[in-house]
Amino acid sequence: MRRAAADLGLQLPASPDFPAVAAAIVIIGLTALAAWAIGRFAGPRLAEFWQRKAALQAGALAPRLCAILRYFILWLVLAVVLRAGAWPPLADLLLGLGSAVGAGLTVLHIVRGLGLMRWGAWPLAGFVFLAVLTDSVGGLTPITEALDRVAFTIGTRRLSLLILVQIGVALLALYAVVKVAIHVVANLIRHTSGFDPTQQLLAQKLAAIAIIAIGFFVGIDLAGIDLTALAVFSGALGLAVGFGLQKTFGNLIAGIILLMDRSIKPGDVISVGESFGSVSKIGVRAVSIVTRDGKEYLIPNEILMTQEVVNWSYSTRDVRVSIPVGIGYDCDVKLAQQLMIEAARASPRVLDTPQPVVWMTAFGDNALGHEIRVWIRDPEAGLGSVRSQILGRLWELFRENGIQVPFPQRDVRVKEWPDRSTDEGGSSAR
Repeated sequence: MRRAAADLGLQLPASPDFPAVAAAIVIIGLTALAAWAIGRFAGPRLAEFWQRKAALQAGALAPRLCAILRYFILWLVLAVVLRAGAWPPLADLLLGLGSAVGAGLTVLHIVRGLGLMRWGAWPLAGFVFLAVLTDSVGGLTPITEALDRVAFTIGTRRLSLLILVQIGVALLALYAVVKVAIHVVANLIRHTSGFDPTQQLLAQKLAAIAIIAIGFFVGIDLAGIDLTALAVFSGALGLAVGFGLQKTFGNLIAGIILLMDRSIKPGDVISVGESFGSVSKIGVRAVSIVTRDGKEYLIPNEILMTQEVVNWSYSTRDVRVSIPVGIGYDCDVKLAQQLMIEAARASPRVLDTPQPVVWMTAFGDNALGHEIRVWIRDPEAGLGSVRSQILGRLWELFRENGIQVPFPQRDVRVKEWPDRSTDEGGSSAR
């Protein structure tokens, strides 16, 4: 066991120094207690501050910040104590173990807070734990040499376990940095007063694409991949991908154009073919439309660029709704029209300005045709509910005032009845 620990750079004590061990245990306990108190006090306040600056939910962020502060303070204080003086081997091991635990858990909570999966967060935290522990009690040179001895060759390149670990950790760290950068830039753009919501969304998507592209090339460089050696292959691959993903790129460009000309914005009420609803999101590939019955349609951006789209709220959110009504010819027309206006004004969604109006539209076969025209300002709430409210109230008013709603009636005239006096044989019935 001592030999394996020596290979990893760990110095196991031959005989414990009990006073130093007791002092190390007391320092670890007091540091953990102080870190817990500071984390519990400062975590919610930092979460509230971050909520004001980044528009995040402080309730979900506060526990994560408390844990990050708690373990970071434990890591920092024990690292300072280790560097402040020479400790006996066992006390040095205990302090290094406490510092490594704090470092590993700090990294784990930070990476998990960024949304990285557990399979990526735990290996990164374990690597940091092992690195801090070996550096605290014996140095990293023995473990790096042990990892470098396990290697294989691909072509002219030698790949060791140390290089693979370094590449993996670098890529995980790069992923975390890219995600943080996208989030920070998006929040900065969101709080820019010079942009409207559509321009903010466009700027966020362009910034995210630029950050991801930069991260990709940095990751290629960190992995040590020489793109010049793959120039021909990458050109052929790019051509094949271009043909295979031309619709995807077409939808991407169409989405950027839609955001630039602001013909369709999040929150607009549009109808495309038989789909009618509110635009909830303009994505890289498609626009999400939520209908009144809760269905969400994903319509490719190219369709919105090439087909006819009705935008009910393009220049204004005011929408006129027409409701046809028929009354009998023998009714009081003026009274019926007044009742129609009264029923329209009774609906809470109908605007007072412009005022509801009633027009006589036709002399029908069975009724005098009228049309109630009202204006609403929330088309995303649907048009059927407005018609239902107005017609329901109008039916009550018509019944109270004796206004008849006609329905088709047909008179059948028989020009000639068959002669029943003669039976089938031609004889007279007596």
